[in-house]
Amino acid sequence: MSTIPRRPLGSALAALLALLAAVLFTAVPTASARTEAAPTAALTEITGFGANPSNLQMYLYVPDNVTAHPAVVVAVHYCTGSGPAMYNGTEWARLADTHGFVVIYPSVTRSSKCFDVSSPQALKRGGGSDPVGIKSMIDWTVRTYSADTGRIYATGISSGAMMTNVLLGDYPDVFAAGAAFSGVPFGCFATTDGSEWNSACSGGTVTHTPQQWGDLVRAAYPGYTGPRPRMQVWHGTADDVLRYPNFGEEIKQWTNVLGVSQTPAATDTPVSGWTRTRYGATGDRAPVEAISLQGVGHNLYTNGMAARALTFFGLDSSGPAPQPQPGACKVTAATNAWSTGLTASVTLTNTGTTAINGWQLAFTLPAGQTITNGWGATYTPASGAVTATNATYNATIAPNASVSIGYQANHGGNSAAPGAFTLNGKACTAS
Repeated sequence: MSTIPRRPLGSALAALLALLAAVLFTAVPTASARTEAAPTAALTEITGFGANPSNLQMYLYVPDNVTAHPAVVVAVHYCTGSGPAMYNGTEWARLADTHGFVVIYPSVTRSSKCFDVSSPQALKRGGGSDPVGIKSMIDWTVRTYSADTGRIYATGISSGAMMTNVLLGDYPDVFAAGAAFSGVPFGCFATTDGSEWNSACSGGTVTHTPQQWGDLVRAAYPGYTGPRPRMQVWHGTADDVLRYPNFGEEIKQWTNVLGVSQTPAATDTPVSGWTRTRYGATGDRAPVEAISLQGVGHNLYTNGMAARALTFFGLDSSGPAPQPQPGACKVTAATNAWSTGLTASVTLTNTGTTAINGWQLAFTLPAGQTITNGWGATYTPASGAVTATNATYNATIAPNASVSIGYQANHGGNSAAPGAFTLNGKACTAS
């Protein structure tokens, strides 16, 4: 069985193109979707994996030591690239060898070798085009390897970074987090004339308010009120392909989507010339993390960056990343009501063995209740299926520690407290 060797990715576009040229002459094993599992420790093309309206190719890497119920990372290539080039030129397969997760490498077949991040079909859940094909790849991998649906991640470079933004907007219920290297916000590249290129966006002249950017994401899946994936964005200040203002617009978008302040909770310099800001929490898995690289151009990706994204994902330890599991949280809720109003007190306790860094508590208000104000969290929407997102000061909950939040609401006769809660998508014990 032939395999494709892996090499570090240089920052120059010429190196990227050379990698592509090399893999075009290297055979890749293939496997049908009827195959129970792909060969391990080899890049394998999977065919017949499901709905695929834009004729993408699917490449898969499964390490020898793949874990039970593994995490899945979708690694999306740049324009002119391919799945095999992304495999060769990034660290994701080597990191999979260390940590036991599975990597999907989608590959474009259209002549531009760019992903569709601009058509109306691409910017809507289930609308067609590339996101649907990538979702089919994920579904096939989940079925074949009993993958952990709570640990699915997207990452990409340039066009792949733009697709990372699109995937997290179209399928917020699928992804736990994303890492976008030199991208643009969801919807920024939108066109209606069939063009793949948006010069205004690439030039950094498309600006919106945080609410407007957030509304573009929310419109991709109308009515969705569940947890949203965390986002890590990277950008060079000297980017002359997708200009640097896009970095700030991404931050505006994802802080709004995740309901956290645009004021950083933490700022540091992990590497000389880098400025890292974290929003909504101070730890490695803040809701939003942004890394600005001073004087660096569009081809910013270098060896070591994937490992930093892996830390943001929470996959850099052996076995499953620390995640709240069913029964690893407890919620106590009570109300104090009067004729048409009530005050609710909610106590959230981390009953697990690892700290929670950034949280969203989801619950459904009884019919007729509408939140008028709240404290300790941001509540959206005001009625029906509500998500309470942590404040900056209470984003981290240590094992056996608790946070108290609450809200005032109007009611139409039913003043009961919610009866069920989920924390970051996992069910809590209610009392």
